[in-house]
Amino acid sequence: MAVSDEEPVLLRRPQALDQMSVAELDVRIEQLRAEIAACEVEIERKKAQKRAADALFGGGS
Repeated sequence: MAVSDEEPVLLRRPQALDQMSVAELDVRIEQLRAEIAACEVEIERKKAQKRAADALFGGGS
């Protein structure tokens, strides 16, 4: 079954931040930065798709 764009993405919760070492926190930050970058790329891809559809079908405002 396909997941729609509107459904939230559920992520496994890590251990409490105060229980993580500095090294673990650094790794977590890098993972989050990578996820944010992937989200930003996807947002731009979706915006480009919408612009193309609007240009083709005369939509958008």
